[in-house]
Amino acid sequence: MAKASLDPRKLPAAAGEALSRFSGAVRGIGNWLALPGLSRAAVPGGPTRAEPGTPPGIESLVDTDSPPAPGSFRVECIDYGPDRTERRVVEDLDTFLAEPRPAWARNRWINVDGLHPWIINRLRQHFGFHTLAAEDAVRAPQRPKLEAYPDHLFLVVRMIRLGETSLVDEQVSLFLWPDTVLTVQELEGDVFNPIRERIRRPGSRLRTLDASYLAYALLDAMVDHCFPILEHYGERLEELESLVLERPTTDVQHRIHRMKRELTVLRRVMWPMREVTAALYRDESGRIPEVVRAYFRDVHDHSVQVMDIVETHREMAAGLNDLFMSAVSNRMNEVMKVLTLMASFFIPITFVAGVYGMNFERIPELGWSHGYATFWVVCGVITAGLAAYFWRRGWIGRG
Repeated sequence: MAKASLDPRKLPAAAGEALSRFSGAVRGIGNWLALPGLSRAAVPGGPTRAEPGTPPGIESLVDTDSPPAPGSFRVECIDYGPDRTERRVVEDLDTFLAEPRPAWARNRWINVDGLHPWIINRLRQHFGFHTLAAEDAVRAPQRPKLEAYPDHLFLVVRMIRLGETSLVDEQVSLFLWPDTVLTVQELEGDVFNPIRERIRRPGSRLRTLDASYLAYALLDAMVDHCFPILEHYGERLEELESLVLERPTTDVQHRIHRMKRELTVLRRVMWPMREVTAALYRDESGRIPEVVRAYFRDVHDHSVQVMDIVETHREMAAGLNDLFMSAVSNRMNEVMKVLTLMASFFIPITFVAGVYGMNFERIPELGWSHGYATFWVVCGVITAGLAAYFWRRGWIGRG
């Protein structure tokens, strides 16, 4: 028997409205459960995850035949050689690809901001890189990796930046030929401005070596950019430690959990980055010159250092959570101690007051002329005795 499905259009008006409200509530709960403090680079109009069974390759995307809207992407080209550099923004991609490279340009760096299948497909057709690599460049996020093809290397790496309110995780795809580097970013804005300045500087090593050194410089910038971020987290951990000791509130606990989640993102990104840099300095493909391999080994060392710092910060965050629980428990113990001591003072006084508050006719002390004053003297002696006892035991009056 076929399973019936609920379609709000086929239900009565009241039932359809109730089902719609329930669906909206479920979506609202899903949004509420989303982790704060973490953000993926949101690409307007970018392709979503492929449906199961979809043919592989970028040709399966319907947008490969539709040019993007003006202003939705940015293509920048830097041609450079030992004696000259030229930087320009590409207005017409087809015209740019049809033009010959200047004879003086030893290397070329093309940077694309924005993921659009039409742009990546046009670049694929011009440079001839594999359709699976083109699809990986468009569909984000991908795990950092290195793939060797007959005439080029393809890298997927991650660029971490500190946003205004969150940690921004952005994918960068890098295609490497002997004289060309093609980078594809999700959004405009990066950490490569120092690299651009070094290309402009006469006598820079970037202008004398091949494109593999530029690939090293870009990877080095992305890895080294993690150090200021980790310093920022170190300062936040010290601040949180002070707050935990001074006033362990629920807000402080939420900040600790947010810190742990962000450090987990850094670990998830940098762990495979370490594998990529290790594969580059070993270079089983033979496309990286020996002089550049030493620089890739330096990037690998930096990525290992980043991982060590990340692990240290994660342990500190976990320790802060334990410290928070201990601080809350200690504060609760102090409160219970104060309440217990106060109750201890009043219990014997309450007993005395209860005895002489009984409704019996013959209580000898009721006829005393100074009975009332005697009651208060007894209460004072009991209180003073208890206070002296508690002080000698160190329960009160001693830090």
